[in-house]
Formats: sequence, C-alpha cells, structure tokens
Amino acid sequence: MTHAAESGLARAGVITTPHGKIHTPAFIPVGTKANVKTVLPEAMEELGAQALLANAYHLYLQPGPSVLDEAGGLGKFMNWDKPTFTDSGGFQVLSLGVGFKKVLAMDAQTFRSDQVIAKNKERLAHVDDEGVTFKSHLDGSMHRFTAEVSMQIQHQLGADIMFAFDECTTLHNTRPYQELAMSRTYDWAIRCLDEHKRLTESRAEKPYQALFGVIQGAQYEDLRKKASSDLGSMSSSGIEFDGFGIGGALDKDSLGTIVGWVNSTLPENKPKHLLGIGAPEDLFVGVENGVDTFDCVLASRIARTSSVYTMTGRFNVSNAPFVRDFNPIDDECDCYTCKNYTRAYLCHLFRGKEMLAGTLATIHNERFIVRLVDQMRQALVDGTFQEMKTEFMGRYKHKSGQARD
Repeated sequence: MTHAAESGLARAGVITTPHGKIHTPAFIPVGTKANVKTVLPEAMEELGAQALLANAYHLYLQPGPSVLDEAGGLGKFMNWDKPTFTDSGGFQVLSLGVGFKKVLAMDAQTFRSDQVIAKNKERLAHVDDEGVTFKSHLDGSMHRFTAEVSMQIQHQLGADIMFAFDECTTLHNTRPYQELAMSRTYDWAIRCLDEHKRLTESRAEKPYQALFGVIQGAQYEDLRKKASSDLGSMSSSGIEFDGFGIGGALDKDSLGTIVGWVNSTLPENKPKHLLGIGAPEDLFVGVENGVDTFDCVLASRIARTSSVYTMTGRFNVSNAPFVRDFNPIDDECDCYTCKNYTRAYLCHLFRGKEMLAGTLATIHNERFIVRLVDQMRQALVDGTFQEMKTEFMGRYKHKSGQARD
C-alpha cells in the first residue's frame, strides 16, 4: 500500500520480508561486517532501525559465507531478528580498482579517464566481460567474483534483500566506458536472475530472498533511462527483479534529476533503494524523487571522528567550546546518548581516546538519521512533506556526503 505525496514521485509504503515489514521511506544503517561499528545490534533496534545492511565482499573474505550459512544466516549470526540487506560487492571491487577506498566523486565537472587510479595506490581489481579478479586487502590473496559467485555468496549469507552484481563506475570515467560498464551490468543482471532462480530452487527450505537489480549510467540521462527500462522489464527463467537499487557515483548537483529519471522509468510497484546516500539534505532529495530505502555509512563513520548531527547542523563535539558544555548533543533528540550524557562528557571521551566515545556518538547519529526519515514518512502520509522539508532545511547547515564501505 502506498500514500501519494502532494506532488511528484514521493510515496510512503511497506516492504514485506520473511523477517518483518519495512515501513518506507526508511533509512537502513550499514553493519558492514555484520556489525554497525562500536554499537550492539540491540542498541540499533532500540534506536528504531527497521533493517540493517551488510557487505558481501567483506563477509566473503572474513569469516566466509559458509560460516554465516551454518549459523542460520546473517540475522541469526548477529542476533538481529529484523530484515537484512546485503550488497553485491560491486562497489568494493570498484574501490579496490581505483584506490579511492571509501568515497566516490560527487562532482561531474572533473577529468575523464578510463585508467582512474588514486595517487600512490595500486590497482587491486581488474574487470573483464565475465567478472572481476581482485586481490584481498586483508592478505593479498587473489579472488574472482562473477555474477554467479556473487549470488552464491549472498544466498549463503541469507539476507532478506540482496543486490545483483554490477560494475560500478566513477564520474571520472568516459562516456564510452560508462556504456561498456552498463552493457556488462545488463549481461550480469540476466546471469544473476538465472543463478538466483537455480539457488532458490535448490535451497527451497530457506526463506525467499528478494533480488534487486542495480541501475547504472552515471550522469547521462539516456543511459540511466535505458538501464531503468532494460532492467525494469527484464525477465529471465520466468522471474523478474523484486526491486531496484540506484547505484554508481552520482553528480551531487544533479542528484534529484538523476534519481527522478530512474524512478519515473522503473515499474511503480517495485521498491527503489538509493545506494550509499545518507546526508540529511540528500535524503530529502531522494524521498521527493521516489526513493523508498537508503543505506550509508556516513552517520557512523563521522561519529567515530567526533562529528555529530543536530537540527541546526553538524559539529565536532571534541572541539574546545564543548569542554564545559553540559547540554546534550541535541536538545531535540530522544536518543539514549542525549538522554544520559553531555557534550562535555563526549568531548572528554574523544580527547581521551576512549572507545565509548564512538559508541555514544554513533547511537546519536544513527538515531538522528533514522528518526529524520521516519518523520519524512509520516509527513508524506499527512500531506505535509514540503512544509517539513522547508522547516528543516531552513535550520540545518549542511555538509553533503556519499559513502559506502
């Protein structure tokens, strides 16, 4: 069931999974290695997270997908009884390939090259039409991912929602390379559907895992729309994608336009997930352009460096002005940290390099973002989304970001 917004593509709805319902729009915190860094799964449940997303690449390398399969799946392994997502590993392979590690360029006005590599970095991944060969960042061992291997890994991990294997590009790549990568992603999508069906049938005793196709095409309207049309109508072995992820590096200035191209072309009745986007102002743009779910490591990553969200913007709680500030991080926040601890205490913890600092700041940041998207959802139902956005953005001094592990 969906509730139409006042205008545009924005909507509220429900995604049903074997481990419960996700009321959308929703923010899905990232637990890269089956853990949101520094925070107990129980704390994530208490702060209102409806689902968590883990990383297929990292869990493949350690502890291995067979371990999670034997444990009863990702949720059981990490003591999380709510819905789970896993990504395909495509983004991590890209970051290995270009050496930028975590964050992709958010500015399309930049150089163009198909030999993108960060300064003083080694290329650890090589893509061909069949898949990707890469070197483990842990021990230097060599590995090979294909569409089939990604599906096999994710079926063993056992998440409720998983993503098809894709070639993720950067905004630095030339248009001809974007076209090549999109063609590869299309071919791999068909192979993912075929392998997904085979594995679903061979593991019939397991709960059904939904498979989302991934839309690429960088900042090019014709490529994004073609990818959306092709994957949106794709059927192989009698099955279709259950939903879609919007992937790749996104031009910050055109985020809403690009997402709008995609979501106005994809089937209306399928859920849409925006990969790696989590800054408050970008979440508003995604929601008003039809995004149902988001994931991003930004909230937890910046928390570990003492950067915290408030209704008036971000600040670093370890800075000198907060040494004797006995107020909560945000007077308007209802999280465990704000109810029980002061800015002065967090400042002390960060300056003393205490591990508890990351825990308390992460709880606050994750609650802030989860609650913000929850409020967007309620505003859509109430028909007050634009008013809510105007009020929030009038107060919030923002810093943008796209980040995936």
